[in-house]
Amino acid sequence: MPQLEVDGATLTYDDEGPRDGDGVPLVFVHGWTANRHRWDHQVAHFAERRRVVRLDLRGHGESSGSGVRTIDELAKDVVALLDHLKIERFVIIGHSMGGMTAQTIALAHPERIERMVLVDSIGKMAYSRGRALLMAASTLAPFKLFVAANIRRAFAPGYPREEVRAAIRASAETPREVVMTLYGAMRAFDVLDRVGEIAAPTLIVHGYHDIQLPVAQMLRMAKAYPDAVVRILDAGHELPVEKPAELTLALDRFLADRG
Repeated sequence: MPQLEVDGATLTYDDEGPRDGDGVPLVFVHGWTANRHRWDHQVAHFAERRRVVRLDLRGHGESSGSGVRTIDELAKDVVALLDHLKIERFVIIGHSMGGMTAQTIALAHPERIERMVLVDSIGKMAYSRGRALLMAASTLAPFKLFVAANIRRAFAPGYPREEVRAAIRASAETPREVVMTLYGAMRAFDVLDRVGEIAAPTLIVHGYHDIQLPVAQMLRMAKAYPDAVVRILDAGHELPVEKPAELTLALDRFLADRG
């Protein structure tokens, strides 16, 4: 598997599909404590006819590195990889924290974004005072308990328990420093007042049962976008694994729409 050294981290990535395929490359960015394989269904589908790039963010999956404190730093890693691959213009697709990263890239490099897709993501985390205190208190829990609680509630009610347990085990393999600092980075993330600057056509896909980043918060962001389409699917926060085929279909239709 190819790797790239970027600012003290070794980023592992996949670069698949035809270089002269249908449209500009697709760039997939995973979320908090996940890895590039969150996108297996989508990559298998799209790499048949167009170039597809995905990576493990620093400290996640098979990428090394830590010390990242902000979403902006994650965005710089992604841009460094795309510069290395000589990809100038692309479609950026991000899940959760990856969607925050995608918005950061779109704001910093608008000329490079042909389209954007945000999956279970928002422009700002906003909670009541009580919920904010609860979230802050949860960081004091033992690490594995903290991870388990957050990952368990990411899935819609009724999702197979063994698959949830597998997701918890995989997430707990992410280094504690990376997990906790990026948890703080997501809570501090705020581009809500700037998303109106993103002119690229945008698809926002969200799980109806998402309690990590609730639909109401997503809609608060969506109404500020000048050119956005919203799709709500019957799932929780983990759309790429809960409803992979439905998500792929939504992406396919959006990318095929030349309007």
